[in-house]
Amino acid sequence: MAARSKARKRALDVLYESELRGVALGATLPDRIAAGDPPVNPYTVTLVEGVAEQRHRIDELLDSHAEGWSLGRMPVVDRNLLRIATYEIFYADDVPDAVAVSEAVRLASELSTDESPGFVNGLLARLVELKPTLVAE
Repeated sequence: MAARSKARKRALDVLYESELRGVALGATLPDRIAAGDPPVNPYTVTLVEGVAEQRHRIDELLDSHAEGWSLGRMPVVDRNLLRIATYEIFYADDVPDAVAVSEAVRLASELSTDESPGFVNGLLARLVELKPTLVAE
């Protein structure tokens, strides 16, 4: 598995753990870095801190474009995969949009419900399609 793929999975773990503990998104990152087992990749730190910093805008985008779904209704894994991919689509210029989408779909296939890959793919594809107008906002 490529380093960035591992970093995305680890970022998902940190965001998921933060939600389960009921703490601020990404607040468990310092504990994971201090534990160092496994070591936290710098890209994981970038993703977690970026998602936490841009959370309101990311959640707004997801909430307004997820037809028939609110963020609260989404499985925790899906919600955080979508946050990571949305961060990469809108804020990580070195990550092609198609890579962000395919990585999120791959992780959804491995870690979430049977319906999750299609949902994640559809919502992210919609955001990529609307990206030129959403960036302008």
